[in-house]
Amino acid sequence: MAKLSPILKQATPVVAARGEGVHLFDEEGRRYLDFTAGIGVTSTGHSHPKVVEAAQRQIANLIHGQYTTVRHRPLLDLVDQLGSVLPEGLDSLFFANSGSEAAEAAIRLARQATGRPNIVVFHGGFHGRTVAAASMTTSGTKFRAGFSPLMAGVVVSPFPDAPHFGWPQEQATEFALRQLDYTLQTQSAPADTAAFLVEPVLGEGGYVPADAAFLEGLRERADRHGILLIIDEVQTGFGRTGEFWGHDHFGGRPDIIMTAKGLASGFPLSAIAASEALMSKAWPGSQGGTYGANAVACAAALATLDVIEEEGLVKNAAERGAELRSALEQVASKHEAITDVRGLGLMLGNEFRTPDGEPDGATAAAAQQEAAQRGLLLLTCGAWGQVVRFIPALVVDSAAIDEAAGLWAESVDAVLADR
Repeated sequence: MAKLSPILKQATPVVAARGEGVHLFDEEGRRYLDFTAGIGVTSTGHSHPKVVEAAQRQIANLIHGQYTTVRHRPLLDLVDQLGSVLPEGLDSLFFANSGSEAAEAAIRLARQATGRPNIVVFHGGFHGRTVAAASMTTSGTKFRAGFSPLMAGVVVSPFPDAPHFGWPQEQATEFALRQLDYTLQTQSAPADTAAFLVEPVLGEGGYVPADAAFLEGLRERADRHGILLIIDEVQTGFGRTGEFWGHDHFGGRPDIIMTAKGLASGFPLSAIAASEALMSKAWPGSQGGTYGANAVACAAALATLDVIEEEGLVKNAAERGAELRSALEQVASKHEAITDVRGLGLMLGNEFRTPDGEPDGATAAAAQQEAAQRGLLLLTCGAWGQVVRFIPALVVDSAAIDEAAGLWAESVDAVLADR
């Protein structure tokens, strides 16, 4: 009898039978509050009626029309509709299936467009698991260990991670920009540097937001040296942070933007966007793929955009995120083990540390598992797994926020009472 790989470790014991909104139901009918959203994917909630209807209608007409062979109406309509939400000037799109593929497409475009070999990434970033994407990922060694050699031409510079350094945010940002200048002086000459690649909020790296000074500093250096700025919005995009794009909080003006996860409410779809002038510098034949821009996924993405606009989900993410953050801070105020509550919108992390200040992945994992037993599904992140993250669907309401906060408080109380 075949089995799943033993290396695939499930974060919760749930066998999901169906989903509705922010809830999952197991095969025995038990209800769980899903504050994982498939790692930020089910942006409009599980099985939103409008998304379901769009997908069902499309399946009855055309499931797959490979988009370098034929085009189809969902693809063409999605390109048009994305034009209303993409950053100004980014008017050309390439579609794939996953965030990793988007990362690889973005760096391929950057290298071909500039004729330069190197990519500067920032410590704690996560960009995927394929070889090139993993080569640019530094949120944890588990994503890149054991299959070296990795892709050459990747240089790592500090991210302004104030909680890690134990510094005020301004000091962390000054340090990160100063070290970036040092990196360009000592490791990757500007004339060899194709792009900076950065997440506006570290995802797997621990839910650490950047700030305006850092992204503006990247933009200024990119303009000065002819370097492209790639912003990875795979987890932060499509309203997750309370703005449509995560970098909208800070500025930064990307040359290339990457998106996936919440783009199609659970259907595999990713994209990069750039100006037509930049995209046209990609070499012939360098963009393609069998399943990218699948017709059903495109139909789901169109419905997702409609739901986000019609139901005011970006605003809801900001408002419900503020409520959730306040509730999480109340829990943290009662426990010295939770040293930080951080993030933006509905992308919030709780960091656990030991009494001597070391990252405490064991307690974070225990709290996450206790919450699952009580009916609240969460995930961990951070280099040591020391951060428990809350990423509910953007349709979450105040009642669900209150219920989740209560379950979290009970879970933390139970775990810390034993320690």
